[in-house]
Amino acid sequence: MGGCFSKPKPVELKIEVVLPEKDRGKEELSTGGKGSPRAYQGNGTACHFHAEERLPAPHPYPGAQDCVEAAVCHIKDLENGQMREVELGWGKVLLVKDNGEFHALGHKCPHYGAPLVKGVLSRGRVRCPWHGACFNISTGDLEDFPGLDSLHKFQVKIEKEKVYVRASKQALQLQRRTKVMATCISPSTGHSSSTNVLIVGTGAAGLVCAETLRQEGFSDRIVLCTLDRHLPYDRPKLSKSLDAQPEQLALRPKEFFRAHGIEVLTEAQVVTVDVRNKKAVFKDGFKLEYSKLLLAPGSSPKTLSCKGKDVENVFTIRTPEDANRVVRLARGRNAVVVGAGFLGMEVAAYLTEKAHSVSVVELEETPFRRFLGERVGRALMKMFESNRVKFYMQTEVSELRAQEGKLKEVVLKSSKVLRADVCVVGIGAVPATGFLRQSGIGLDSRGFIPVNKMMQTNVPGVFAAGDAVTFPLAWRNNRKVNIPHWQMAHAQGRVAAQNMLAQEAEISTVPYLWTAMFSKSLRYAGYGEGFDDVIIQGDLDELKFVAFYTKGDEVISVASMNYDPIVSKVAEVLASGRTIRKREVETGDMSWLTGKGS
Repeated sequence: MGGCFSKPKPVELKIEVVLPEKDRGKEELSTGGKGSPRAYQGNGTACHFHAEERLPAPHPYPGAQDCVEAAVCHIKDLENGQMREVELGWGKVLLVKDNGEFHALGHKCPHYGAPLVKGVLSRGRVRCPWHGACFNISTGDLEDFPGLDSLHKFQVKIEKEKVYVRASKQALQLQRRTKVMATCISPSTGHSSSTNVLIVGTGAAGLVCAETLRQEGFSDRIVLCTLDRHLPYDRPKLSKSLDAQPEQLALRPKEFFRAHGIEVLTEAQVVTVDVRNKKAVFKDGFKLEYSKLLLAPGSSPKTLSCKGKDVENVFTIRTPEDANRVVRLARGRNAVVVGAGFLGMEVAAYLTEKAHSVSVVELEETPFRRFLGERVGRALMKMFESNRVKFYMQTEVSELRAQEGKLKEVVLKSSKVLRADVCVVGIGAVPATGFLRQSGIGLDSRGFIPVNKMMQTNVPGVFAAGDAVTFPLAWRNNRKVNIPHWQMAHAQGRVAAQNMLAQEAEISTVPYLWTAMFSKSLRYAGYGEGFDDVIIQGDLDELKFVAFYTKGDEVISVASMNYDPIVSKVAEVLASGRTIRKREVETGDMSWLTGKGS
């Protein structure tokens, strides 16, 4: 919330959408091709949106009584490239000095509240130390994901060599800023069988696509549809806290969707897409025409195919209801988790405090082996064993046995029999793209939707994003990859929206993910598929380490525990286009990484 010193001129937000010559005429962004008053006209004329035309913000220019101002330091207290948290009475502010200029921003990452002062300052942005979200220090805007909101930017002035910060009390307490969005000027009344933009899937990719369209001034109809019965929620949290209720997981409140004219159809399944007539057909027979389509259906969990697979109390965790039922059934009882990947291990960690016993069954020799390598996998396994988790490795389930229809025992191929009242299966997933098989939208042999860097499929006007796509990864020589991370889905949803508006954006984000087990976080950045060596600094036994995954003489990914902000630092180096060589990390000299901003 700027604007406390004197009332500045209203900001004019110009959104220019000029369509490339070849696409003019056929780009019908408004329903039926009629340009609505403030929508993008099909003929490619640029539209200017003024801030006044948008939703009125609460107190754009707070009066003096809503503001607090204080001298926070001397100009020499901070060197270039330094950040500091300063107190303003009503809350803290992140003060940044970059290229001789001071900037003041919200001090906590809006995603999960990480202290940004512990993050990485580089190239005019600060990167969150926990999950890698990036914020522009000049505007506070979110520039890379995860998360949906930006930071407040506060006013700074220098007087007599002292740095003063002025901020609205409201902004100091809110700690987050939702970008201004256009409102929908053609709500569904009257022509509900057609929409301008249809988004299939309401995970991070679908939601970010809808929000980005509105932030960019798009004011026509947007419809999201989901198989779920809930509005968009934070699915990665499900396996980390199985007790969470849908309202605690919600990414946006119900009012948000109403205020911004984003329609969400729940329990709505698309069964076919007719690309010739630009129509989606739903299971109940409802047909919806679209001008632009985003496919973000995510994936479906693999299930066991052994004897007794239909026994009760065996779950794959897809919904809050699944997660809640698992906890209920596990309380004081015996739980078996099949699969020692991220989902399985997170669930096992969560259940140790609730269940009488927790057992993990896995085909590989160590948990996370393919992803994190043998040594890191073994160190994490030890942490689990010291928390009473029993592992049954290099074996699989041969039978699920029931008593009165409910699970009683899990029989392994090693002929071991485990007592079990509840079983959670986390053995991977497949893209949920079966409904596209006859559509003419290209799928690869594994069912993924291949897209280019602009998230476009082989069909004009049809985009795809999230767990179900393969896309060219810029900093790994444009290798076509599938990266089912929460952060990556956000980034792809945004790029898809930008290209629906003909902005020619390309996906270039560095993959970033995290997991939390026994209140310890493991962070990971890069793309480590095919690593041929792992260089570990620190102490694996103490779980304070950083592991560099290399292929040839290049570092392709990094994982760490209790070593912040090193993963964010590496992500920032990779994002800047620099290659990290194996010899740089072999020496154990980390000064190139742990020093101040690059």
